[in-house]
Amino acid sequence: MVKVAVLGHGTVGSGVVELFTKNAKSITSRAGQEMEVKKILDIREFPDLPYADKFTKDFNDILNDSEISIVAEVMGGLSPAFEFTKALLESGKSVVTSNKELVAAKGAELLAIAKEHNVNYFFEASVGGGIPIIRPMHQCLAANEITEVAGILNGTTNYILTKMFHESVPFDEALSEAQRLGYAERNPAADIEGHDACRKICILSSLAFGSHVYPQTVHTEGITKLTLVDVEYAASWGGVIKLIGRAKKQPDGKIIAAVYPAFLSSHSQLANIDDVFNGILIRGNATGDVVFYGRGAGKLPTASAVVADMIDISKSNCTSKSLTWKDSNADNVADYKSEALSFFICADLAEGAQKTVSDVFGEVEMLSRAGQPEGEIAFVTPAMSEYELEEKLGVLSNLMKVKSMIRVLDY
Repeated sequence: MVKVAVLGHGTVGSGVVELFTKNAKSITSRAGQEMEVKKILDIREFPDLPYADKFTKDFNDILNDSEISIVAEVMGGLSPAFEFTKALLESGKSVVTSNKELVAAKGAELLAIAKEHNVNYFFEASVGGGIPIIRPMHQCLAANEITEVAGILNGTTNYILTKMFHESVPFDEALSEAQRLGYAERNPAADIEGHDACRKICILSSLAFGSHVYPQTVHTEGITKLTLVDVEYAASWGGVIKLIGRAKKQPDGKIIAAVYPAFLSSHSQLANIDDVFNGILIRGNATGDVVFYGRGAGKLPTASAVVADMIDISKSNCTSKSLTWKDSNADNVADYKSEALSFFICADLAEGAQKTVSDVFGEVEMLSRAGQPEGEIAFVTPAMSEYELEEKLGVLSNLMKVKSMIRVLDY
């Protein structure tokens, strides 16, 4: 029998215990042996639960229990999750987690500790909730050289953008509805400012390219500045706006990594992923584009990924050779502004200056919308670096007041 513990009895932690209870037979069948939750760490008390006797408030009860071999860390945050995880790995226990913040910040260090002690640190649930993505990347796609990873990595922002695009609901109203439905937290900053997507693209790019990408090196923008005017122009262009986390390997081996809203053509494989769903595109030199789609969060989808990792570890007797990446000193990330992209620009333009715009930018794609006010101009530029864009906008600064700038991506 494999005895396990769970750190945290919140949404995901309670889901993990629930799955071990109601799916006990199938878990035993897949693991090849019985698996049982022996202890649950939480500072709160749950006297009415049928497994109330399993709770402890003392982490050492789990750390020092020689019968417990696998622990699910579903507390969230950096501390004490990091200290607990490090201690467990060093004591010879494997750890699985849904904690994207911890993996993004400390993944390289914790993976190295796991290997040193011949145990495992698995984190399938940290990206995409119940969508299988980590294991396919380091196992199923192992024959590929992955050149790019991109995706809709946050269900809250995708829900808001879906409401804005399909129902013309302003950002503030869409956010309020997301909060009312439980898709957004009372303090939604991690979602709408892009930090959640940033952590996830850090994990994906670290695994894809083999060196740790730290959140502070990733340019991150959220969706708070988007307006229905931007949505209308995206529709007239023939596309949608999505919050995209992306990482792309450059010829010199460095990585361009960023999170920002982007225009996507309606033909894009990511364009029609709506509501709270996530979609992750992996671009490999053998497979081409492979897209993973599903619910990116939620109690049971995320718990399912956690338990699957625990089952996987129960069947192994050594550390994973493929789930790994090296640490970095943060010089592995290239300047995102150096990449050549097209850009959507919406601006107020001085009378008679449209020809000057064409003279400066070259051949642009002009856009229009219903009720477009006189003096408002919108266009998509040819591909150029962001430095070139800034230089050209500087030339036009006396004639044009920019209201929106959104990048255009090809997925």
